[in-house]
Amino acid sequence: MPKNCLTIDLGLIGYAEAYALQKRVVAARKTGAIEDVLLLCEHPHVITQGRNGKREHLLVSENVLRQKGVEYHETSRGGDITYHGPGQIVGYPILNLAEIRRDVVWYVRTLEEAMIRATAEFGVSAERVVGKTGIWVRAGKTEEKLAAIGVHISRWVTSHGFAYNVSTDLRNFELIVPCGIADRKATSLEKVLGRTVEQKQVALKIASHLGNLFALEMKEAPRKQLFEKLEYAEQAIAVSA
Repeated sequence: MPKNCLTIDLGLIGYAEAYALQKRVVAARKTGAIEDVLLLCEHPHVITQGRNGKREHLLVSENVLRQKGVEYHETSRGGDITYHGPGQIVGYPILNLAEIRRDVVWYVRTLEEAMIRATAEFGVSAERVVGKTGIWVRAGKTEEKLAAIGVHISRWVTSHGFAYNVSTDLRNFELIVPCGIADRKATSLEKVLGRTVEQKQVALKIASHLGNLFALEMKEAPRKQLFEKLEYAEQAIAVSA
């Protein structure tokens, strides 16, 4: 029997709020008080720096970011610098790999595979590029990045995750050296297809492929159900402390 994974659509949510929620879910998952969870959301304009990132990959001052209404956050995830914003699916899988497979590289490759398979359903061939995490599409003699990955794993519980460009305003990537790779540009599914795509449709396909690849039963649930589970788990932890 596949284990359940709650799929929660958070809608548009600030990065800091989503990060705080992730930490609550991770804490509950580590104690076994909650099942695996996939948080899906969209962020207002924000640039995040991974723990291995270089500050010089931010090409403008924080003052310029404020003028443009773009937040900046340093994070605990792997990877370098990236942009999140409207038109982009951000996914935060919070999974206990100890119950799936204790293999970090396999986990990242599996996130890539889920997005490659979802992209193929729209008639677009995405691929991996050796030495460059994420998924890419061919653009002439080079590749352009369709989705980025940056993860954090603690006691085999995952957090952070992936960002997939559906209708993202790609001009915002000019504020940074995306993922520290200067000679590659970002792209979006709508740019590749030359037509509009419903973001929810893409998110559901990615979630479905994640479920198949991780042998999880993806169960869509409202935010309220997640918060109720977290409150119950946190009360139980407080009582036992």
